[in-house]
Amino acid sequence: MSSEVESMVFAGTTPWHGIGTGLKGTETTEEAMVMAGCDSPVDLEPLYLKSGESYLPVRQYATVRRSDKSVLGYVGAGYRVIQNQDAFKWFNPLIESGLVTLETAGSLRNGKRVFILVKIKAEPIEVVPGDPIRRYILLSNSHDGTFAERIGYVAIRVVCANTQRMAFQDAASKLLKVRHTKNATQAMEAIRETMNIADREFIATAEQYRALTRYPVDSRTLKAYVRRVFVPKLIATDATDAELADATTCARVMPEIISLFEDGRGSNLKGVKGTLWGAYNAATEYLNHGRGRSADARLDSLWFGEAGRIGDRAMKVAMKMAAVG
Repeated sequence: MSSEVESMVFAGTTPWHGIGTGLKGTETTEEAMVMAGCDSPVDLEPLYLKSGESYLPVRQYATVRRSDKSVLGYVGAGYRVIQNQDAFKWFNPLIESGLVTLETAGSLRNGKRVFILVKIKAEPIEVVPGDPIRRYILLSNSHDGTFAERIGYVAIRVVCANTQRMAFQDAASKLLKVRHTKNATQAMEAIRETMNIADREFIATAEQYRALTRYPVDSRTLKAYVRRVFVPKLIATDATDAELADATTCARVMPEIISLFEDGRGSNLKGVKGTLWGAYNAATEYLNHGRGRSADARLDSLWFGEAGRIGDRAMKVAMKMAAVG
C-alpha cells in the first residue's frame, strides 16, 4: 500500500506526519468535511450469488462510496452505516460552544476509515516543568466493518508530539448521547458535564504520569521494560530471554528505544531523564516517529491498529512497574 492517507486537513502548523491541507480556522464543520474528503455518503448495496443463469440474494452487503462507487468493505445484514456527515455534525455543539477546536480530520485507506481530532481549549498540564500535555478528543469510524464508531480522549505530549491514548470512565460515554438531545440547554449542560469529567480524568492521568517520574530506570530496567512492552507474553509470565520466540523483533527495537531514552525529544528534562516516564516516552516516540514504513502508515497504526495497542500496553506496563517499585 503506497499511501494510507487519502485526504486530510489540519489546523495550525504542519503536523509531525507532514500530511494534509491547512485550515484557516474560519471553516464550518461542513466545509472542513469537504476539504478532508469525507463528504460522500456511503451506501449499503446487496450482494448476490450467481447460480447458473440466476442471481440469488445473500444476507451480506457491500459498503459503497456513492461519489465514485468504490467498494469499501463487505458486511453482514445487521451492519448500520454511520455517515461521515453525522460524525462531523456530532462535534458541532462542542465547537460552537467554544470548548474545542478542530485539529485534524481525514480519510484513510481510500475512505475505509475516517477520523476527526479536536483540541480541548484548556491550559496544558505539565508532568514536570517544561513537559506539558494537551487534551484532545478522537472520533474514529470505519466503513469496511473492521470496527464500530468510537470516541475517546487522547493526550499529546507537546515537546515531541507523541500521541497517548487515555482511558475514560463510563460517565464519559455521555459524549455519545449529546447529538440525541433535543433540548439545546440540556445538550449544553451535558456537554459541559462531560468536559468536566474529562478534566478530572486527565488530572488523574497526569498524576499517574508524575508517578513515573519518581521511578528511576537504569539500563537493565529499561531493557526489561522494552521486552515487556514489545513482547506481550512477558507481561503475564516470567519467561526469560532464552524463551522468547520472537527475540529478533525485540533485538531490533531495543537499540532504537535505548537511543530515544538517552537522546529523544525532551529526554534531558529533569524528571524525564533516567526515569520510567522517560522510558515510556521513548517507547511512544518510537511508535509515533520511528515504527512503520511511512508517516501516514504510522498515523493509521497509531489510531486504528497495532501501534495504538502497543502504546496502551506501554502505559500499563509502566504503571505496573511503578506500583511494584
